[in-house]
Amino acid sequence: MPKVTVDGIEVDAPDGATVLQACELAGKEIPRFCYHERLSIAGNCRMCLVEVKPGPPKPQASCALPATDGQEIRTDSEMVKTAREGVMEFLLINHPLDCPICDQGGECDLQDQAMMYGRGASRYDENKRAVTEKYMGPLIKTIMTRCIHCTRCVRFSEEIAGVDEIGALYRGEDMQITTYLEQAASHELSANVIDLCPVGALTSRPYAYEARPWELKRTLSVDVSDAVGSNITLHSRGREVMRALPRINDDVNEEWLSDKGRYQVDGLQRRRLDKVFIRRKGKLAEASWDEAFKAIAKVKPGKSIAAIAGDLVDCETMFAAKALLGAMGSNLLEGRQTGLDYDASNIAASVFGSTFAEIENADAVLIVGSHVRWEAPLVNVRLRKAAKRGAKMFVVGPEWETTFPATFLGDDAGVLGKLPKEAIDALQAADRPAIIVGGGGLAKGALGPALALASKFNLVRDGWNGFNVLHMAASRVGGLMLGYAQKGGIGDIAKAAPKVLLSLGADEVDYLEFADSLKVYIGHHGDKGAHSADIILPAASFAEKDGTYVNTEGRVQFAEKAVFAPGDAREDWTILRALADALGVKVGFDSFAELQAAMIASVPALGEEGLAHFGTLPTPGAKEKDKVKAEGAITYPIADFYLTNPIARASEVMNHCSLELLHGEDLAEAAE
Repeated sequence: MPKVTVDGIEVDAPDGATVLQACELAGKEIPRFCYHERLSIAGNCRMCLVEVKPGPPKPQASCALPATDGQEIRTDSEMVKTAREGVMEFLLINHPLDCPICDQGGECDLQDQAMMYGRGASRYDENKRAVTEKYMGPLIKTIMTRCIHCTRCVRFSEEIAGVDEIGALYRGEDMQITTYLEQAASHELSANVIDLCPVGALTSRPYAYEARPWELKRTLSVDVSDAVGSNITLHSRGREVMRALPRINDDVNEEWLSDKGRYQVDGLQRRRLDKVFIRRKGKLAEASWDEAFKAIAKVKPGKSIAAIAGDLVDCETMFAAKALLGAMGSNLLEGRQTGLDYDASNIAASVFGSTFAEIENADAVLIVGSHVRWEAPLVNVRLRKAAKRGAKMFVVGPEWETTFPATFLGDDAGVLGKLPKEAIDALQAADRPAIIVGGGGLAKGALGPALALASKFNLVRDGWNGFNVLHMAASRVGGLMLGYAQKGGIGDIAKAAPKVLLSLGADEVDYLEFADSLKVYIGHHGDKGAHSADIILPAASFAEKDGTYVNTEGRVQFAEKAVFAPGDAREDWTILRALADALGVKVGFDSFAELQAAMIASVPALGEEGLAHFGTLPTPGAKEKDKVKAEGAITYPIADFYLTNPIARASEVMNHCSLELLHGEDLAEAAE
């Protein structure tokens, strides 16, 4: 470890550290525009200049200079101060004076560093250069005259997203950042370049001119658009969520967020259920809470009551429904809406065992029935890192455009019983082999054969668990922990023909199977479930209530309430508590704190944030290995990345993305 001295402070820098990192270890702030911890070093902006001895008598870029033993670094000398002022003056030469109308205002690195390190006055009297605007799609608004050529967006697209859609043209004063052939940036992580841009060149198109950062209240939350559980901050003003931004969590989403998780929030304001409805003479009509509860009680369901959990519900809602059904004497609970009936008795075989952070270290990966880019874009980022480190990738399922080298083994699930020699050799030779089973694989019975392969290739060994199930629903693993998995799946619930079916925001169910049941929809959007319901009880979305979520790793996370639900909508647990009174049963809680305490007493793992422990992976015996076979052509469950849940389907931005980026339709403006 090299010892360096920073402004008289001696620091032990890690091997391979740069001078900039050494300065930060010493507590010194180094200004920068192009440098980013998760991107390769470019050394473009020259803002991070410091004075280093021994070395040439001139300021040097600290981001690209390795820290070596005996260096004396000065960050506060007159030479450094003058050099930084000069660099800032050059950066501002062509920068337009439009801070008052720039959406980056208030959170702009250029503004902050100009105040801290700039001269405070300009000596430039020549004409400023201007750059023609570029179209980067429905999510990214560009004003490229502001661009300072830091190339963060270029490096992100190439290195993290793995899609070479953004690059630089020309040289010197003529240099321009643009998309390939000026087409829209269409990958699932494109909007992260907005966070990376240190100036206002790339800003959010849907959020343009909506609010200033100091007007917004920030609430810590969890993204429910997939099962990754990305950490986000909801920015709200009044009763409206204005935007969602990623929070740094190296174990989950690092500092990235999928475009759907970022932009579906405008769907929280549209197609909302804010009144109680009862179906009368085939049509839904407005009603009161009292009328709705009396109509449910009138059926006298007794034990004949079931609950189906949707993809976006929190653990507290599921536990409240379970408590209500338990008080009625029923255990008809299910969360796998589309009919999956894999064995969920051992949850260790139903989670992403490697964890997202560790899957980067895998050296051979077999992906079974998962279009990872659409099902979990941020897991795809991790797999890309593994591939860059030399991991061999194999995919069973229809071909999709990967962002890493991969060998497709065919789309028949039967391939698992007769893997080609190339895949067998790679998995046997690997120190850290891994299997990832996605929704398409689960639908074709691939879980059992995958477990047999896990045993065959010794996927679980000291310090490594290579068996992974990649779920797509934010509520799935929490539901498995709470018992929302019938043996036989949703089909067995349909066979039981319950008198009352409680639909907890379940919008993917085929309700024709429950034609004789009283269907009570407790949800927040007028989506498929509400269309099939006999009674609608308006509930709160994830942004309008406190709640616990468990991601596909089995990581327990807590989301806070950002805004209030609209109209007559209530938090789900309060609806279920009032329904218990109407049905004449006791559920054992009268407040959210009591509900949470009862839930944690029932499932202690839900009371501690972080990875839950589910024990060891089941090892199938010799007879079981012969029995388990997967068969049939795999199809991926997601047909449209942008429209996978009721919030996204209600979002204008997501519908626009779907039409333009996936279906290639040009949207006419109102004036046209």
